[in-house]
Amino acid sequence: MGDMSSTVAICQFRPTASRPDNRARIAEFTADAAARGARLVVFPEYSSYFVDPMDASLAENAETLDGQFVQALQDAASAHDVTIIAGLVETAGERVRNTLAAVDATGLRAVYRKQHLYDAFGQTESDWIEAGALDEPQTVDIDGLRVAMMTCYDLRFPEVARTLVDAGADIIVVPAEWVRGPLKEHHWTTLLAARAIENTVYVVAADHPTPIGVGHSQIIDPQGVVIAGVGTGEDIAVAELSADAVARVREVNPVLRLRRYAVAPR
Repeated sequence: MGDMSSTVAICQFRPTASRPDNRARIAEFTADAAARGARLVVFPEYSSYFVDPMDASLAENAETLDGQFVQALQDAASAHDVTIIAGLVETAGERVRNTLAAVDATGLRAVYRKQHLYDAFGQTESDWIEAGALDEPQTVDIDGLRVAMMTCYDLRFPEVARTLVDAGADIIVVPAEWVRGPLKEHHWTTLLAARAIENTVYVVAADHPTPIGVGHSQIIDPQGVVIAGVGTGEDIAVAELSADAVARVREVNPVLRLRRYAVAPR
């Protein structure tokens, strides 16, 4: 695979119910991350608009993929020559979609819509959100590394990550709003590492800070080692990711080649 590498930043940021403020904060974080050498800048789920508990204002503040939020991402990406991945509330008729957009200076490069809705631990995301279709994964290549996306609760379903790896992913990006609760930090960090180990990929996860999220945004290597991360407040962490590292791990741990099960939608 050569010595292809790229520097990635995770931005643990607290979106609010002010869409203009969120866009401004994202521009600031992107400038900071780019100054640290980042080529890919990752933001959490619901970066365009967030309110807790969820209510009808989600639909009122939803946007299309050619709306102000994605345009702001493109402006920031263009200003700093980076690719940005961030979550937005996307218009979808009476409901909304929980969507991730990968954007660079040229515009929208890839889209992912959350497939598994958070109807668990006392929450019912499906009251407001329409689940994404089980489409073929959209990926984006950055410096010779292929990037694919999933969202938050999707992390609990190993099949999602496997479909992304089958699409050639070297890096799985996981924007999240991982809600706090008993053992939730443990579940978050354990599952992030598991998805990296079982698929021999980097996992790049950006969460909301406390008190609503658990924080602990992390960049994890293909052996499950945390190589960069932040605590519970707003912060940025940066790490260099290497295609060589993926190749070396897969040479000694060929789990993808040795597996005997395929993943099929139901």
